Amino acid sequence: MSLENFSAQINQLKKEEGESLPPIESWNPPYCGEMDLQVKANGDWFHGGTIFKRLSLVKLFASVLLREVDEERDEYFLVTPVEKVKITVEDAPFVLTQWSWQDDKKSVMKVSTNLDDEFVLDGSHPLMINENGELYVIVRRNLLAKVHRNIYYQWVELANERVTEKGTKLVFYSAKCEFSLGFVD
Repeated sequence: MSLENFSAQINQLKKEEGESLPPIESWNPPYCGEMDLQVKANGDWFHGGTIFKRLSLVKLFASVLLREVDEERDEYFLVTPVEKVKITVEDAPFVLTQWSWQDDKKSVMKVSTNLDDEFVLDGSHPLMINENGELYVIVRRNLLAKVHRNIYYQWVELANERVTEKGTKLVFYSAKCEFSLGFVD
């Protein structure tokens, strides 16, 4: 599987589907092996050890990215109607890099990723803490964005302490949902 062939297939799909994300959930292509494509923990995409310099190409591949998770594995694939190829993702395929209040009341937070995905932090796009205390947000299709450290510190500044049975945690609200940044030591 060459990068150029896969890119051409995705471009053709984008023309057929328009600007919306392709319906990869409804496709069941055969597994075609692995591609030497890696997403680093900082959100950079590499092929054959060379970084992708065109954001449009990264966005194109991200539009057909699929994550499969079970108890034993967490794997990522690029999917077209005719091919499914495994890629390597070090941590999460996206990084949450920006946020702003969408309203004057500071009740709805809009966030965006390094690939310009924009959405509201809400029940459909919740903030989660992993076992190591790292923060992630669900972007789409069960794909995660790691919260950049700068964003985390900005959120700590706006968060409030809330006492619970387990201890005091830092929380903030968006779209009528409470989000925790973790417990205060």
